[in-house]
Amino acid sequence: MMKRALTPALLGLACLATPKDAFALSCDEIMNMVNVGVPSSIVVQTMEGSGDQFSDSDVACLTSKGAPGDVLAAANSMKASAAPAPIEVGNTSISKPDRKTDDFESDEALGGNLDRRSGAYGGDDLNDGDAEEATSPAVIEDAIELYRAKKPLSASKILWEVLADGTFPDQEAKLQYYLARCLYDLEMYHSAQHYFIQVLRKGPRNPYFKYALPKLVAIARYTGDDTDLARIVPKIPPDQYPRKAKNHLYYLMGVRLFDHEQLSEAHKYFSQISTKSDLYLKSKYFDGVIYNKQGRLKSAVKAFRDVIRDAEGVDIYSERELEEVDSLTHLSLMNVARIYYSIQRFDESAKYYDLVPHDSPYWPKSLWEAAYANFLQNDLNMALGQILTIRSPFYAPDEFLPEATVLRALIFFNLCEYDEVGRELLGFEDEMRPIHAELKDFTERFRSSEGKKLADQAYEAYYVENRRDTHLDKAILRSFLDNTDLAGLQRHLELMDSEESLIDSQKAAWASTVGEHMKGIIASERQEYRRRAGQVLLAEMADLASYLEDLLTQSEIIRFEVVSAQRADYAYKMSNPDLADALDANQIDFATSVDFIYWPFNGEFWKDELGYYHYTEQGSCK
Repeated sequence: MMKRALTPALLGLACLATPKDAFALSCDEIMNMVNVGVPSSIVVQTMEGSGDQFSDSDVACLTSKGAPGDVLAAANSMKASAAPAPIEVGNTSISKPDRKTDDFESDEALGGNLDRRSGAYGGDDLNDGDAEEATSPAVIEDAIELYRAKKPLSASKILWEVLADGTFPDQEAKLQYYLARCLYDLEMYHSAQHYFIQVLRKGPRNPYFKYALPKLVAIARYTGDDTDLARIVPKIPPDQYPRKAKNHLYYLMGVRLFDHEQLSEAHKYFSQISTKSDLYLKSKYFDGVIYNKQGRLKSAVKAFRDVIRDAEGVDIYSERELEEVDSLTHLSLMNVARIYYSIQRFDESAKYYDLVPHDSPYWPKSLWEAAYANFLQNDLNMALGQILTIRSPFYAPDEFLPEATVLRALIFFNLCEYDEVGRELLGFEDEMRPIHAELKDFTERFRSSEGKKLADQAYEAYYVENRRDTHLDKAILRSFLDNTDLAGLQRHLELMDSEESLIDSQKAAWASTVGEHMKGIIASERQEYRRRAGQVLLAEMADLASYLEDLLTQSEIIRFEVVSAQRADYAYKMSNPDLADALDANQIDFATSVDFIYWPFNGEFWKDELGYYHYTEQGSCK
């Protein structure tokens, strides 16, 4: 093992790490530590680790040389048959128990919930690891031994105290790394992340860098929030990526370059992700999106089909993984459908939309997109039936698909049902104008440079305060969470709240010291996370405002066209007075295919009927 040279003061302290049954330190050795500035709490810990045979003369010596009060108390307590000496913890005094019987450890959590299997949030690809370390002062080594003995609560308290004292600045990275590891094992993932980031800020030359980064990746995978990693990864040269974190960092860089429209560069990063990584499917999905943007449609379809095919062979270890794989499969089906739609092969497009399972969260959106494909094939009654499912009570409260109403109006326009068109569009405008106005006014408040600094208030207004004076219903607020950055930040904020409760549930001596400090970190960083979430939310709100403005304009144009069409219809009827009687005399044949059984719709929705509604509108066109 590599050993680093120690300064004379640290060398002296390191040599004091004697077995617990050794003789006590001498008065001169103790005062030497005090005089070189070693905090008295650490002096006490070193004394306690050295033995319990201080004599009256030792105590007298320490007294005469001006030893601190807690050092004197420790010396007195370590005389034969002495009771444990009190140590100060915040503003209270408790008895320090012997480590062998420390009830500080009696029921603490010994491990995190992060799945350590290969490819999941921890796993073989993100193994725990210890750097090749130089020998550290005894108090630090003792704390690390406690950590390795599965006592992260006690270890974290010592590490935090040494770090807070600032006595060993050259040991800061090591202290931060092991403190983060303790917090990680205690399932305090945000607090652990805070200290892992402190280690990373020291750069790749820091020996703990390559161990902290995989742990940060594991936490990000658990929370679903990549925003911190996304800020860090561009500053790390790819040749400095730790082996255990490479796949995730390649993925993040690919996403970043994709967001900046650097598509070829993004593809290069995605192509480096291992086929064994659980990020491989996501990288193939991005390849499909990139090829589509580049106009390479055959390559895009192949990439999406590869996702659909390869998803069948993925090993699933958790419910969350199952959801992710299913989502990629269903999105790939929809993207193939969209590509066929873009080249006007509407029949093929409709077939792929129909492959999206009914229990998929993307099914309502696939239905209304399929309705467009059927509309352009002039299968108007099928399109109306698909929109009816979207507007059923099973989906309407949770799905915000305003364009479906505009499409429904267009279909009735093509059927010359002008009164129905008017009713649809006037109702649509009455509902959407207040929403559009609220979005526009709200986002305008945060456009200035000063307003952008207050973006946390935007997030709080809709996702914390549960405001009542709003036209944005649950479906709209849920639709914003389709943005994975916003959804990840929200999960991370929820994690912070639960972590505060976890801190409060720990032993009082820890909760009142280390715990209070961690809660302070959470409180200060919560606002930053809400600010990030607010920025993403405001961008989503601005996009929706623009989208609704476009739909409202379309609605007004269609209503104008209705007036023109009605005028022409009236003129035609006036010039052909016998036409109405002739039409009334026609008998409509409702014969249906033998492959289907048709039941009339009575206004009552049943789940097993969703997606199978079919209108029988004949239209009023002449």
